[in-house]
Amino acid sequence: MKQDIRNIVILTGAGISAESGLATFRGPEGLWEGHRVEDVCTPEALAHNPALVHRFYDERRARLADVVPNAAHDALAALDRAWTGELLIVTQNVDDLHERAGARRLIHMHGELNSALCAACGNAVAWSVDLPPESRCDACGQPRLRPDIVFFGEMPYQMDRIDVALRAADLFVSIGTSGAVYPAAGFVQTARHAGARTLELNLDPSAGSDYFEESRLGAASLLVPDMVRTLLA
Repeated sequence: MKQDIRNIVILTGAGISAESGLATFRGPEGLWEGHRVEDVCTPEALAHNPALVHRFYDERRARLADVVPNAAHDALAALDRAWTGELLIVTQNVDDLHERAGARRLIHMHGELNSALCAACGNAVAWSVDLPPESRCDACGQPRLRPDIVFFGEMPYQMDRIDVALRAADLFVSIGTSGAVYPAAGFVQTARHAGARTLELNLDPSAGSDYFEESRLGAASLLVPDMVRTLLA
């Protein structure tokens, strides 16, 4: 795999954190931690029931204290430290397990639980405790802080930077994703069109498996360390 590979883009989804004990985004009957996604992850939900939305993300944020990075997170952090070419880890996850494992070349395209965003001025600030509705922004003073989560209908973060990296990639790897949520589901096609090799690591075939040159099925905690060992050999 390593031959002629210098630039790598890695996409991670809920499957990589599931082995650490965090619920995947779409659980049984389409629910996320017992809630309809429409009730906790849309601008309309925030406007109509801010107390529920804030409480939901407060609970998810508090849950982070009970989990730790697994072998897949650790392996990607080791790759980040050792890889001398370009590397970008793009995660759809809002947890902090990649950072806690030590990854630094990282984009949270869907936002972060440990961040609060001001809906008035756009300032983001690190946040690790409960975030009551109408919390005030230190930058502008407005009571408009909200969870720094990209809701459905909003634009994911740093898409321009991600697109540049995908078009320059020699290898694109998707780990633990459903392959059903765009724009991330289209990354493999962008990378392939640019000439990159494409590899999927997933517990089960994803909705986009047919777009990958190679798919390996199994637990991320086993497949990812094996891939990293091969790349760094």
